[in-house]
Amino acid sequence: MPVPSSGVPVDPQEAPDLVAALRADLEGASYTVDGVAALLGPVASAALHRDQPLPADLATRASDEPAATLVRLFALGHPATRAALDAALPSVRTDGLRALGLAEASGDEVRATCDLRPYGDEAHEWWVASDLSELSTGAPLRPDHVLGIGGASTTLAQWTIRRPAARALDLGTGCGVQSLHLGAHAGHVVATDLSARALGYARFNAALAGLGADRLELRQGSLFDPVAGERFDLVVSNPPFVITPRRDGVPLYEYRDGGLVGDGVVEALVRGVAAHLEPGGVAQLLGNWEVRPGGSWRERWQEWLEGTGLDAWVVQREEQDPAEYAELWARDGGARPGVAGFEELYAAWLEDFAARDVERIGFGVVTVQRPATERAPWHDLVEVPGPVARTLGGTVDAGLRARTRLAELGDAGLLDTAWRVAEDVTQESHARFGEQDPTVVLVRQGGGLRRTVRLDTVTAGLLSVCDGDLTARAALVAIAALLERDTDATVEAALPVLRDLVSDGLLLPG
Repeated sequence: MPVPSSGVPVDPQEAPDLVAALRADLEGASYTVDGVAALLGPVASAALHRDQPLPADLATRASDEPAATLVRLFALGHPATRAALDAALPSVRTDGLRALGLAEASGDEVRATCDLRPYGDEAHEWWVASDLSELSTGAPLRPDHVLGIGGASTTLAQWTIRRPAARALDLGTGCGVQSLHLGAHAGHVVATDLSARALGYARFNAALAGLGADRLELRQGSLFDPVAGERFDLVVSNPPFVITPRRDGVPLYEYRDGGLVGDGVVEALVRGVAAHLEPGGVAQLLGNWEVRPGGSWRERWQEWLEGTGLDAWVVQREEQDPAEYAELWARDGGARPGVAGFEELYAAWLEDFAARDVERIGFGVVTVQRPATERAPWHDLVEVPGPVARTLGGTVDAGLRARTRLAELGDAGLLDTAWRVAEDVTQESHARFGEQDPTVVLVRQGGGLRRTVRLDTVTAGLLSVCDGDLTARAALVAIAALLERDTDATVEAALPVLRDLVSDGLLLPG
């Protein structure tokens, strides 16, 4: 069976026995997340994640371990000998890899035709095939390049809620990373992409993971076109959200460019997803958004959310100016300062932003929910620029439930609930020299979003008695009396902080 000229693995239905044998060989070679980490060590592993190959090259150059052979072949782009590869993969061997479309051979030299790396989460182990990276080929990426495991895909996977779902949608699946995760907790998964090459990789990766066609359905098309009239319990999307100039000479990569002007792809997803969510259904996506002078990113999001009827929790993780953004994405495609063409690309981005009067570009994680009951939707638009916990799906799930509960309780219900301080919350008090009473009180969340909230005298007193027995209203009334303050004004002033603490899980129901 010849190697496909496109570089995409063959349809796994044509070689199911070889796919199963490859899975067993990869496991046997310890070509796993833990196995590769142990082989490379922490320094070389971290460097390889940053696309710096030299430490991994040095760590594997003299090794005859099967995992070292596979790291050098599939991750670093070095050739292997037939003998070494046959020893590393004794069931599939070189001829089996060629038949699967994963390698090509010339005499005794074997080279990978794609990237193939171990990947997993706390409970699962997979392998992900994608196009060879610039690191391996030393050449610019092709326009229809299929990206492998990257920072964006892992970020979305870490933030995605993992509730059981009857039907889930992976919109813009790429090589299928999100579908692998969804297959672990969704009864049926539909994965879409505009790129036929991407769907070929997604099909192979699903088969290698044992996720059969009876549970994963692949469809080609743009945005919501392939799922017209259908609804899902969970929608995830790592869309091609990169803002790209629409002019000649600027490379358009399918994995990052959605074909719309500015941040139009993210806007289209947000405005269109409500029609594809079941009541109570959730959609999560990554995106960029533009901010103009005199405006704010929150105003941009309020425009997009207007009329959708969706609850929305938008977490902006960072902002860049146009120059920073241009440098990032020009480099992403292989352009480098001092190399021909870099300045032209750089200028194209700057001119594009100037033409639309863009001052800043935001990036973040978006979670929206179709309310399960008739009520006004809630919107929480927050900035969380600092470090967060590595796995946030549980935090996001709890945050969604907390915000929904607050929307249904209203202020009266919030005050009439007994709350308790979460176990991971600690307090810091700071006083001026020579003074006993603190002037600054901070509460810090140890996990999740690792929120830090500054409290005043009233809210600090409230948290000190939040033990799950006393309602917030009763506590605030007592604090107001103790401080000789107006009760209604004290309660009203404490409400925003109380709501914030409950939303992010610093306070839990008693």
